[in-house]
Amino acid sequence: MNVIGGLICLAALLILLIAAVGIVRLPDALARQHAATKAATLAVSIFAIGIGVWTWNGAWAWRLTLITVILLLTIPLASHALARSGLAEQGHREQ
Repeated sequence: MNVIGGLICLAALLILLIAAVGIVRLPDALARQHAATKAATLAVSIFAIGIGVWTWNGAWAWRLTLITVILLLTIPLASHALARSGLAEQGHREQ
């Protein structure tokens, strides 16, 4: 189980590394933010699964689930708020 959990965690790391390349290479702030938040949401979920498989402990299962749920709720909301402020800064009006 340690090997499987480690491989799942490495997959999450690979997703975050790809997102880091996207943050550096994408042209504007909204595109960079999109790459960062989408990858963070996916990578956090995969990483929590990997740690759950790696530890295989019931005491950690609810903690990992709670952390994942909180991040899955807050990352998209923060992304939306940043996108709205970025558009407002560029001079776009709200409709």
